[in-house]
Amino acid sequence: MAHPASSAHQEVHFINRSGWLRAAVLGANDGIVSVASLIVGVAAADPSPSAVLVAGAAGLAAGAMSMAAGEYVSVSSQSDTERADIAREKQALIDTPEAEEIELAGIYQSRGLSAATAALVAREMTEKDALGAHVREELGLAEVHAANPLQAAFASGVTFSVAAALPVLAAVLAPAGQIIPVVVGVTLLALAGLGALGAWAGGAPLLRPTLRVLFWGAAAMAITAGVGALFGVSV
Repeated sequence: MAHPASSAHQEVHFINRSGWLRAAVLGANDGIVSVASLIVGVAAADPSPSAVLVAGAAGLAAGAMSMAAGEYVSVSSQSDTERADIAREKQALIDTPEAEEIELAGIYQSRGLSAATAALVAREMTEKDALGAHVREELGLAEVHAANPLQAAFASGVTFSVAAALPVLAAVLAPAGQIIPVVVGVTLLALAGLGALGAWAGGAPLLRPTLRVLFWGAAAMAITAGVGALFGVSV
């Protein structure tokens, strides 16, 4: 016999992927765009293969470390804030349990339950898991959304490195004098694939995310190439 809380209808949701997916897409997009823009800007100022290769390799290494460190620090700060809020809520349940139960009932009532039903639900949720109920309903936190600094840092650093390697390889393999068009073409194809892949992994429509990634990637390369050509310096 099935458990009363179980259901034969199992829905597929993608929100539980949002933490690592955001970090992975951000890392890959930044890797492609920043390193490709760096290569294009340097090539516009100094098209020698050695200068372009050094710039691309340096951008890949520095960018991957910066992305991983930045994600770790950022998500760690978010995690610290979440833990502090949970600790305050735990102490409030110890100091003023009646007021906290009334507050929980008010939340349920604001969502459409009658006062009597809201009070009943708040009482039963408090008896079962008061802290868990307040963390979910009052703070809007759930375990599936909990910040994971190491996961975010790893996802961003790895995807940055893999994605950034594409424009670097394109620059290395490009025919003499064709570095900029080859890198731009490969980068736009990679960005289109990244946008579509990110949308697919998140269960979203493909067209808008793909066009969004393409537009901003092309804009970044165009601006950087313009700066490189105008000032004749690597940027």
